[in-house]
Amino acid sequence: MSEQALRKHLEFYRDLGFEELFVGSSQAGSERASEDPETDAAAGAEVLVGRAPAPAVSSDESATPVPPASDAGSEQQLSPLQVIQEDIGDCTRCRLHKGRNTIVFGSGNPAAKLVFIGEGPGADEDAQGLPFVGRAGQLLTRMIDGTCERIGLPIRRPDVYICNVVKCRPPDNRAPELDEMEVCGQFLFRQVKAIQPKAICVLGGTAAKALLRPGVGITKLRGNWTEWGGIRVMPTYHPSYLLRGYNPEGKRQAFEDLKEVFTYAYK
Repeated sequence: MSEQALRKHLEFYRDLGFEELFVGSSQAGSERASEDPETDAAAGAEVLVGRAPAPAVSSDESATPVPPASDAGSEQQLSPLQVIQEDIGDCTRCRLHKGRNTIVFGSGNPAAKLVFIGEGPGADEDAQGLPFVGRAGQLLTRMIDGTCERIGLPIRRPDVYICNVVKCRPPDNRAPELDEMEVCGQFLFRQVKAIQPKAICVLGGTAAKALLRPGVGITKLRGNWTEWGGIRVMPTYHPSYLLRGYNPEGKRQAFEDLKEVFTYAYK
């Protein structure tokens, strides 16, 4: 090949964006050099290996890196709630992790119109990894199913979503402390935003304090609509409170609260 032909050949690949050319062998190089450069560019992978410069991107594009195809595919297979649960991981963000057995994330319909929020897992919940499965949880199930049956709604516990302010059991079933609720609150907020319910029912004074920061107790707060994050909220008694001795008035009031919140959310 003449010097002029070689220069033209190299200029062609430079214009394509290649900075380096490697020839597999002198024989292969001579054969390819005698061919049309455009044909060579399409079929010469076994002979020529080039490294093209990275394409220019705008500042917006560079600020949001695109994940590899395999990562994007795996993320697309996760639901929004599963993504949040994976983000929690084996959480050690606050002191509650030291005494827990299981992180209790939540359970129920991920597209529920109504979300129940309690304060934290107890011993049964910590053992099973599910919220409200002990005595208080069994009462909550009867309250949900019974209320809906009485007002003619085909809704049962699996149709709503239930979770807690904190995801790990506090030691000796004590109330969660403010900093613990703040740490878990970021995930609770994301849960509710992922579900996008029409209404929230907060169970007990601790959950009401975490969400609403009221200046009054649950006795005065219950039965009155308020708002959190653009969603209507109905505070009521925690089922464990209703289990304490003979409390017909509290149970009647809780039933009225549930009747109102279910009617709003599902009718």
